[in-house]
Amino acid sequence: MLGLKLLTDPRWANIAESNLEEILTDHAWCEQKAATNAITIIANNSEHMELVESLTVIALEEMQHFQMVVDIIKKRGYTLGRERKDDYVGQLVKFSKRDGSRNSAFIDRLLFAAMIEARSCERFRVLSQNIKDQELAKFYHDLMISEAGHYTVFLNFARKYTIDIDVDKRWKEWLEFEGELIQSFGNKEAIHG
Repeated sequence: MLGLKLLTDPRWANIAESNLEEILTDHAWCEQKAATNAITIIANNSEHMELVESLTVIALEEMQHFQMVVDIIKKRGYTLGRERKDDYVGQLVKFSKRDGSRNSAFIDRLLFAAMIEARSCERFRVLSQNIKDQELAKFYHDLMISEAGHYTVFLNFARKYTIDIDVDKRWKEWLEFEGELIQSFGNKEAIHG
């Protein structure tokens, strides 16, 4: 799925479902961070009007997703906890190339975003197919579709705006790195955990 090298063990959904308040809080903050990432890419690359327009839509969708998760938290009598550190994303940041040309950093930021969206999409699929809570199963199915679209947007823009990078080669490097990285995750109530 999405070129990912290692799929999530479906039993991770049981871990997530064992503490819905925790997974929902983590999920809410993931959506907020995704919106912030889209806004940051816009701010740093505003000369690309098509990118600005598309990522504005994504940023708004991500904040709508944040609101939807917060609404579920509130409806269920849970509390939106504090923002959590995302070790998975932190490791992806370390893998990102920041040396080299401005274009190289831009392309890697787009690939970084595509990678997170791909894994989030895959995790939402696992939740939608494996949790007993039917309301959340449908919710995660709908979000899975949205995340797949976001993944495609970021990857397509990387291909469109590259000047000096073989995007397909670099994407394969991202997939290989993430495939190794994700082996250390999938054991706690976090979207990427």
